[in-house]
Amino acid sequence: MKFIDYAKILIKSGDGGNGHISFRREKYVPKGGPDGGNGGKGGDVIFIADSHLNTLLDFKYKHIYKAENGQKGSKSRCTGSDGNDLFIRVPKGTLIKNIHSDEILADIIEPDVEYILAKGGKGGKGNSEFATPTNQTPRFAEDGKKGIELEIILELKLIADIGIVGLPNVGKSTLISVISSAKPKIADYPFTTLVPNLGIVKIAEGKSYTVADIPGLIEGASDGKGLGIQFLRHIERTKCLLFMLDSMSESPLKDYKILIKELKKYNISLSKKKRIICISKIDVITGEIRKKLSKIDFKEKNTSVFLISSVTGESIPELKNEMWNVLTSD
Repeated sequence: MKFIDYAKILIKSGDGGNGHISFRREKYVPKGGPDGGNGGKGGDVIFIADSHLNTLLDFKYKHIYKAENGQKGSKSRCTGSDGNDLFIRVPKGTLIKNIHSDEILADIIEPDVEYILAKGGKGGKGNSEFATPTNQTPRFAEDGKKGIELEIILELKLIADIGIVGLPNVGKSTLISVISSAKPKIADYPFTTLVPNLGIVKIAEGKSYTVADIPGLIEGASDGKGLGIQFLRHIERTKCLLFMLDSMSESPLKDYKILIKELKKYNISLSKKKRIICISKIDVITGEIRKKLSKIDFKEKNTSVFLISSVTGESIPELKNEMWNVLTSD
């Protein structure tokens, strides 16, 4: 399934039905009076988070969503039927914004909770509602209120506890395939990961957390280079960031500073998240290089540094436990 995490659509709630103008006309009932019924209410547009969805693909092919209009009133004081509400299901983590003002209208996280984005128009009153002692035969009724029309943006931000970030080809996909049941595409070339991968890591019975493998960043990503900021939104909801660095890099410390710089440029709040630093692929380096890597000073307080190998499994159990400890600490 193709991964789509951004869409623009138009929604419109239903118009209220018009009130009816009529007068009671029955044999042996003189001067029956006004009996026009009220119009029905227009349907609402309601969004619901669906745990089974993980993409906004459906919104790529359909861009206009309208709830049903209310029916007009009729004689004998009969009220028109209300229009059916329109329920739109989206993945958990969908942010809805007004396309013109950028105002956040809803942040859809909790499953099965209904978010009413556009209320249907109220039905108009029939002429029977306007009868008074001084005007016993009103010959007018009220039109139904129009529904609300909104142009909105849907942005999907994956909900994960830990976001794995790093330059291209540092081993993020391999790590997530080892610590979870996720099966991402793995190959020896940059930008293997073209969509975020989400995996569940189980530590023990009742102890688990989710990790998101974010497509590789490069210097200038926050300005649109490489895969640009297309996937940076997916780490905004995470509680902790796992920085993956390549042991074979000329300077893992420089790579780390590049990542921090790009995250700060995109959203300064990302620099305040809890961190774990992970140097990967140590199974292919010499003991001397390993010794140098273990002495790198990242100048980060309360931040653990791990030298790992997703191939041999070295330090993987310790890393998994540390992620759990960081998530559960105050």
